[in-house]
Amino acid sequence: MDKKTLSRDGTPIAYERTGQGPAVILVSGAMSTGGTVAPLAVPLSERFDVLVYDRRGRGASGDTAPYAVAREVEDLAALIETAGNEASLCGISSGGALVLEAAASGLPVRRVAVYETPFADFLDGGAEGNAAYTRNLDAALAEGRRGDAVELFLRLTGMGEEMIQGARQSPMWPGMEAVAPTLAYDNAVMAGGLVPRDRLASITVPVLAVAGGASPEWMREGTRAVAEAAPKGSYRVLEGQTHMVDPAAVAPVLAEFFTD
Repeated sequence: MDKKTLSRDGTPIAYERTGQGPAVILVSGAMSTGGTVAPLAVPLSERFDVLVYDRRGRGASGDTAPYAVAREVEDLAALIETAGNEASLCGISSGGALVLEAAASGLPVRRVAVYETPFADFLDGGAEGNAAYTRNLDAALAEGRRGDAVELFLRLTGMGEEMIQGARQSPMWPGMEAVAPTLAYDNAVMAGGLVPRDRLASITVPVLAVAGGASPEWMREGTRAVAEAAPKGSYRVLEGQTHMVDPAAVAPVLAEFFTD
């Protein structure tokens, strides 16, 4: 991230910008930085002015306590102003919940796309599981057990115990622990983990909700529910794709949507 802008509360937000055309801001999910979504910026930058950024508390961006979802919406407002006072937004995974909230908050957004925001409405025990995750995550972070917090998140994503223990021994683990406090931020953005139908109903711009055809059914159905709750929502499935979507597969769909 080679540039910085200041959010309303003075927090520096690091970003980079590539390409020319209408502005598009890419928003990463949990345990991710701007670098995570940067590969998607490459094909999109052929037609758009693409901004990727480190969400607060991650990478080269700063952080200011106390956290509130509204502060992250203000971060996006600062980036939109930098981009020319209007932009389309694309959120990956839990980043999708943030861009939907930003649009519902009335930011100058042209269009909003989300890829598999993990709302658990159609996952058996999803609401109860999210509530338990929240309790355990809050306790782990309050007690300074960052490694345990990361484990909780990995387990929530469906990662097996053997792989989790292997991850603990990997070179990437210290970096994961470093951003563990931001797991609480994404959890707050997800607001209980269910589709926020009332908020989505207030979004007046087009919303595209995309899922992978090889992803679990509950993920696809949750994505469909986002599209159905937004007044100008549409739903697409990318055959063969999973939650770890290939930028080459999703970029043409996003480009078509952002060009309309």
